[in-house]
Amino acid sequence: MGLIEEAKKYIVGGVNSPVRAFKSVGGEPPFIEKGKGAYIYDTDGNKYLDYIQSWGPLIFGHCDEDIENAIIEAVKKGVSFGAPTKVEIDLAKEVLELFPHLDLIRFVNSGTEATMSAIRVARGVSGKDDIIKFEGCYHGHSDSLLVSAGSGAATFGTPSSPGVPTDFTKHTLLAKYNDIESVKKCFENGNVGCVIIEPIAGNMSLVPAEKEFLAELREICNHYGAILIFDEVMSGFRASLRGSFDIYGIEADIVTFGKVIGGGMPVGAFAGRKEIMKHLSPEGPIYQAGTLSGNPVAMSAGLAMIKKLKSNPEIYKNLEKKAKKLMNGFEEISKANGIDIHTNVVGSMFGFFFNSIKPKNFDEVNLSNTKRYAKFHSNMLKKGFYFAPSAYETGFICTKMNEEDIINTLNAYDEIIKEI
Repeated sequence: MGLIEEAKKYIVGGVNSPVRAFKSVGGEPPFIEKGKGAYIYDTDGNKYLDYIQSWGPLIFGHCDEDIENAIIEAVKKGVSFGAPTKVEIDLAKEVLELFPHLDLIRFVNSGTEATMSAIRVARGVSGKDDIIKFEGCYHGHSDSLLVSAGSGAATFGTPSSPGVPTDFTKHTLLAKYNDIESVKKCFENGNVGCVIIEPIAGNMSLVPAEKEFLAELREICNHYGAILIFDEVMSGFRASLRGSFDIYGIEADIVTFGKVIGGGMPVGAFAGRKEIMKHLSPEGPIYQAGTLSGNPVAMSAGLAMIKKLKSNPEIYKNLEKKAKKLMNGFEEISKANGIDIHTNVVGSMFGFFFNSIKPKNFDEVNLSNTKRYAKFHSNMLKKGFYFAPSAYETGFICTKMNEEDIINTLNAYDEIIKEI
């Protein structure tokens, strides 16, 4: 009996996050025993070059010595106190120092908590219930965000999961990514208090927003008095040292962070201008709490990670160079074999689509050949290359990956191209 079958006896579906079940790519997921540098190793002793890096946070790869030591030293003093610690202040300073438009931060335990709490604050401050989100952007599994599109771009969302009451999503409006007209229609048809968006969308593979679109989005929010939330749980400190801010220069009212600022430990955060954040309890009436929020282990890991990144900002150029070499190689090999493919690279993040067009929104992403991706995934896994088990996820480069790793990946892709 494989481990997945044993796991199914005790864990729902055998996994604790659905995409890990490999349902969209077929086959059985390997159970990982350990990681080191750019590689992970399963319980059967197989070695894989890891292109998901715990889905983003491990910029320095697995078991980075500095982050590992920070965690060990923190654990020696206690894993959680449910009380303030100095390391919370230290990490807050390091994060906020990089963003001139953000004054205060609140740490939580996950990206879902961060976005859910940011929306609560935005609604409380604006006094308006309706929110706008974009098709293809994922902001966690809180009820008001699990919606599917209705009959048009400006329709109110309907629940996309059983267990989510329609009343919870009736205030969620859906717009089309990179389509400002769909946003305008939402504002015309609702009482919008906030807009939440991934400025660098990483949950429909990788689709960056167009700069003009984000600039217009900022202007529209200003016009209607709506609060603009940038969900950078994935892209924050990943796409660049300051996430989308270094790339677009657009100032959101609230920014959500996660993954990287935990150095691999469970963490999330949301930060904003003082006049917004002061409405949050205990200074204001908007309630949010968490016993493990700001726990010293996650804070220590995040502090070690951010300090390393800030001390060597050139790291992003090197990571992007590797990501571009990988994606350019995929394009060249695919073209030589008559396979349609389009790619995107933003810093250390990459995405590719088996598609005849370069997608700018979720509708166009859905034109991609997901069956081909499933074959790609299965064949590359057999050769020792671990890509995301879904065509809708972003890939990540880490500092421990070298030129030889990229070349080996391209050689493997060239070998399996005829089979996909």
